[in-house]
Amino acid sequence: MKSIAHRLVNAPVFEYLIIALILLNGAILGLETSPNIVRKYGGLLSIGNHTILGMFILEAILKMTALAPQVGRYFRDGWNLFDFSVIVFSLVPATGEFAMIARLARLLRVVRLISTIQELRLIVATLVRSIPSMGHVMMLMSLIFYIYAITGYQLFHEHDPEHWRSLGIALLSLFRIVTLEDWTDIMYTAMELHPMAWIYFVSFVVVGTFVVVNLFIAVVLNNLDEAKAERLHALQSPVTHTEIIRDLRNTQQALKQLEARLDRVPVREADPMSMTHG
Repeated sequence: MKSIAHRLVNAPVFEYLIIALILLNGAILGLETSPNIVRKYGGLLSIGNHTILGMFILEAILKMTALAPQVGRYFRDGWNLFDFSVIVFSLVPATGEFAMIARLARLLRVVRLISTIQELRLIVATLVRSIPSMGHVMMLMSLIFYIYAITGYQLFHEHDPEHWRSLGIALLSLFRIVTLEDWTDIMYTAMELHPMAWIYFVSFVVVGTFVVVNLFIAVVLNNLDEAKAERLHALQSPVTHTEIIRDLRNTQQALKQLEARLDRVPVREADPMSMTHG
């Protein structure tokens, strides 16, 4: 059973089947947003939901069986733990005070697509490991925002109180500017008072948008390269003692076969004439 389960869960067809079930579950959730479809086909949609949940439960059982008797290894994988949690929450009755939890659990089944596709798992792992580095970039960005917010308040709060009347409003205005959402309107209003105010806005756009945002991208790309390198290293399984013994035995057998072939080769007698000429 363990061998069969191991071959089954590692088969590409099994992975494609789980992906298809997740996509089908997402389609069912989308169809349930239409009252007319629920009125006509609500029973079929409910059967589909229960069938897909049963398949997910069967998947978890197969993965645990493949790791038997060390079933605990299943829960050491964060993605397996996430999948198991989705199954547990999906078993909550969709009635009463738990109805919202049950609906969210059904929605989490679609999120399982991330845990199923290796490339998506790699991207999520990259984002998670990028959080510490992003913290330093956020500190730099916060310092830049704070300096520009105080400067903007001092320069423009009397002329344009709508955008600069307090530190909090100034920060919101700077956030609007850094997203490049109609920021020129704020700049032109400020230029009515200070014609050279464009220097303030253009410098903030350059520093805040192009420099800091590119720092975020650089951090993510750097961690993505490291995550790919770790994944390649993990795929390269170390040589086991059994494999070394097997290779040694194969080498010994090859040497014995070669020795047997040499024994069957007749030894030619030396030619006296050739020895004389020599």
